[in-house]
Amino acid sequence: MSEISLGDALRQFLNQSRLKGPIQALQIEDVWEEIMGKTIARYTDKLKIHGSTLYISTTVAPLKQELLYQKEKIIQRVNEALGEKTIKEVVIQ
Repeated sequence: MSEISLGDALRQFLNQSRLKGPIQALQIEDVWEEIMGKTIARYTDKLKIHGSTLYISTTVAPLKQELLYQKEKIIQRVNEALGEKTIKEVVIQ
């Protein structure tokens, strides 16, 4: 049996479990203000990851429109924050 670090074991477990999305969503929420700025963070209601899709909820119509224009930028910034290319699509709700 080979030895692996605890961090590597946890990463392997998360990659194989259904907990990966919710845990990554929490990681994104922690840095959302840094990624997108105070105004966007203030009016964003909920972040959720399902598979490789990030769902962003807001009730502010102009913000929805702005986020639609920034989808590629959001994907890039979120993936940088997570340290891996997890997000491939963004859905604004």
